[in-house]
Amino acid sequence: MTHPSVRRTTIAAATDALITLEAEAHRRGVDLTSVGAEAIEEKARALRRSRRPRVGTGASAGRSAGAATLTGDPVADPPR
Repeated sequence: MTHPSVRRTTIAAATDALITLEAEAHRRGVDLTSVGAEAIEEKARALRRSRRPRVGTGASAGRSAGAATLTGDPVADPPR
């Protein structure tokens, strides 16, 4: 992937995780940096996707809006 800006950083990870990523890099014939960057980008996409607000639709069938049956995912986490 080509990015307009790339930032270098140091990552600390479990040895088993690094061995797995190194093996994948070797299998693909690329360096560990490429596989690591891909893994970080996938995680970042998943985090951004999970933080998007979700909106449901409702129908009151003549009843008050408070009695509407809502569908869809919740907009926020339930209260603690």
